[in-house]
Amino acid sequence: MSTAVETDLADEALGVLRELTGRPEAVFREGQDAAVAALVERQERALVVQRTGWGKSAVYFVSTALLRRRGKGPTLLVSPLLALMRDQVAAAARAGIKAVEISSSNVTEWDDINARLAADDVDVLLVSPERLTNPRFRDEQLPALVSRCGLLVVDEAHCVSDWGHDFRPDYRRIRDLLGQLPAGTPVLATTATANERVVADVAEQLGAGGVGVTTVRGPLARDSLRLGVLRLDTDRARLAWLAAHLEELPGSGIVYTLTVAAAEETAALLRDSGHEVRAYTGRLDDADRKDAEEALRENRVKALVATSALGMGFDKPDLGFVVHLGAPSSPVSYYQQVGRAGRAVDHADVLLLPGPEDLAIWQWFATSSMPREDHAAAVLTAMADGKAWSVARLETVADVRRSRLELLLKVLAVDGAVERVQGGWRSTGVPWVYDADRYTRVTATREAEQRAMIAYARPVGDAECRMAFLQEALDDPTAAPCGRCDVCAGAWYPTDIPAGASQAASARLDRPGVELAPRAQWPTGADRLGVQVKGKIAAAEQVETGRAVARLTDLGWGQRLRTLLGDDGVGGVATLAEDLEAPSIEEDPDAAYDVSHRVIRPGLPSDAPPDEELLKACARVLGAWDWARRPGAVVAMPSRRRPALVAGVAQGLAGLGRLPYLGALDLAHGGPTGGPGGNSAFRLAGVWQRIVVGPELRSRLADLGDAPVLLVDDLADSRWTMTVAGRELRLAGAGAVLPFVLALSA
Repeated sequence: MSTAVETDLADEALGVLRELTGRPEAVFREGQDAAVAALVERQERALVVQRTGWGKSAVYFVSTALLRRRGKGPTLLVSPLLALMRDQVAAAARAGIKAVEISSSNVTEWDDINARLAADDVDVLLVSPERLTNPRFRDEQLPALVSRCGLLVVDEAHCVSDWGHDFRPDYRRIRDLLGQLPAGTPVLATTATANERVVADVAEQLGAGGVGVTTVRGPLARDSLRLGVLRLDTDRARLAWLAAHLEELPGSGIVYTLTVAAAEETAALLRDSGHEVRAYTGRLDDADRKDAEEALRENRVKALVATSALGMGFDKPDLGFVVHLGAPSSPVSYYQQVGRAGRAVDHADVLLLPGPEDLAIWQWFATSSMPREDHAAAVLTAMADGKAWSVARLETVADVRRSRLELLLKVLAVDGAVERVQGGWRSTGVPWVYDADRYTRVTATREAEQRAMIAYARPVGDAECRMAFLQEALDDPTAAPCGRCDVCAGAWYPTDIPAGASQAASARLDRPGVELAPRAQWPTGADRLGVQVKGKIAAAEQVETGRAVARLTDLGWGQRLRTLLGDDGVGGVATLAEDLEAPSIEEDPDAAYDVSHRVIRPGLPSDAPPDEELLKACARVLGAWDWARRPGAVVAMPSRRRPALVAGVAQGLAGLGRLPYLGALDLAHGGPTGGPGGNSAFRLAGVWQRIVVGPELRSRLADLGDAPVLLVDDLADSRWTMTVAGRELRLAGAGAVLPFVLALSA
């Protein structure tokens, strides 16, 4: 195999590289020229596994320029994130390469892009893997692109593999795409985060049909990174440490959290402490994301406090630090995120502050891309009629939350059992068999990764070199002690927490109260489940905007309520992880994680009246509630799991507010069916006509007149229990219903 381009081509390639980088002295890094040779000279398929910052994008842009000069068609680049696409388009322009993207953020530009493609005025077209399933793109644009494609690039190729830390079902369509390419079309797959198992899997898929694959793999050590782990007992200690020491970290950087709520709350606390930071999550619209990214690139903020939405491909070469409040679920994904730092600076600091909530979130992620057999069977049985089904309609045949239903449909689609069409999804008639063995193996791999992350996060005295650990997790044969991390050279970070910072963090986290939005619309298709309602909920049957002490995913009170509510708390974390259910994780001997494991998954929680601290928090929420009319009485939801807790909160608030306690609603027909985590249609059907106003309560309501009623419960997940119960109270004469719960699941 040739290891470098021939002399003439080498000079030409070097010229393109210098245009791309804007540096007349630039030279190829080891392995870049070998990849270019494989693609341009020999039209091969190449898999490049190199550390972040090595310059994988230079390989495909240089190759694109060279192939276009030789009359080849445009490069089709499959790229996972919009932030990555924007960086790549900007980089291409510096080398005179015309790159455009087709995504949901530029719909108004699609016709112009299509015209430019037809005129051969585009060198690189960037699309997300999800775009490959779009009916219009798949049927109208993709065939022509494939027929004249000069180069196919699969960026972040570990997503192709079930074993990759960030597997995405739509990436599996790329194997089908490879089979449609004209013979001799070069293909480049790139990643910085793949161990031997993932490399072998991706290479096998690239080589489908007996095509040879050149693998270019280099050492993964990052000499600029100084790694450390600081273990603090509580969320308030971690936030206080960060507020006290953020300015001491070099340059500007990223603070990663595992949930949207944690990102927003951490950013608010840091701003209160005088730091210039912004939250960056999947809830931001595209314009706000772009603005936040530019603020960090231009050092107008000290940090972005981000979820994994700021992930693969975000490029700021001088990023000075990465801090994690909570650990990602595997060393491989951790390496991918910390690789954002230290690309063009000599020194960057990387610090992990693990938290007790990490395990619960990991459990949800471990199986989020795996279909449940009963859900798949229900969907396929319904779709056997050959008609197009909308996602909303499918919610009436499978009790699964919409985000996971959409993921299930993607899995079925890449397996060929369904296809996306105008108007929804349709069965292809291809038989589908649940691959239990594969999902069992993947689950076992995920659990092994989680145990490895726990081992990485051990205290200095019990750990090995942090960088070598990450290299070994990626099967890098060059792994060796780095001499810089806290294990090799001692703790480089301060460990003190000033009293003022601790007090400020406690004050922020102890502040209870979030809004509980009312349902305004009945779910589509409820009539197919025996609930004869549709459209808007009548104003005379609606509840008012309510309040909760906290979201289960919040720091502070959220964590206390997760402990109090037991397994329901785990369900709440899973719900928010959509902004992020799984098999139990084998306990690890590491003491801190072992304790958090038992706290987060304690089984059936004991039922007891609320303590004084919880009642005071509830009272603070009520005191800040700007209701139009003060409630005239308190009613409790009928609870089968926690009757003492729910009734105790209701009676306690009645006493504090000097209001009459009217008792609890009654259960009918055995009470609600189902459980948290499903979709709206099934949740409504599970509570419909199963919570009623009994004769005694009805009489007391009549004596109350039209005064509002405060309706108390422990947990709001789908909000249909509170909606149906409130409707019954309104129909029984209550002038208004003010919902109050201890916790929201999201």
